[in-house]
Amino acid sequence: MSRADLPTPDDESRPYWDAARDGRLLVARCAACGRAHHYPRPFCPFCWSSDVAPEQASGRATLYTHSTVYMNDLAPFAERLPYVAALVELEEGPRLMTNIVGCDPADLRIGMPLEADFTPLDDELTATVFRPATGGPTR
Repeated sequence: MSRADLPTPDDESRPYWDAARDGRLLVARCAACGRAHHYPRPFCPFCWSSDVAPEQASGRATLYTHSTVYMNDLAPFAERLPYVAALVELEEGPRLMTNIVGCDPADLRIGMPLEADFTPLDDELTATVFRPATGGPTR
């Protein structure tokens, strides 16, 4: 039985999900204007060119904003409480929604350096999450 809380990958997002399963974060880069964007889509949201291709991101980001969620009755979120919902800004420019893991929410600070990590959602899908940067190499 499929889970309603999981995304359904399509042709445009399949490379992103496959890369996440392999511990890599992809963004899309537009060949026409040179800008990176995220989430996966077949056109550039800046210049509308369809000349976009996935590229591996560094995995480095900064915390743009966050909120600690203490109450959520919906499965599977109730089992994860509390969790940190966040918007991070990737080194490559795009911002993405994610979760912050591996630290006490009270220790989070806007602008702090983060690095990508990966959490399996099921046997096929893996979510990109972020944790405080350790100063070592990222994936």
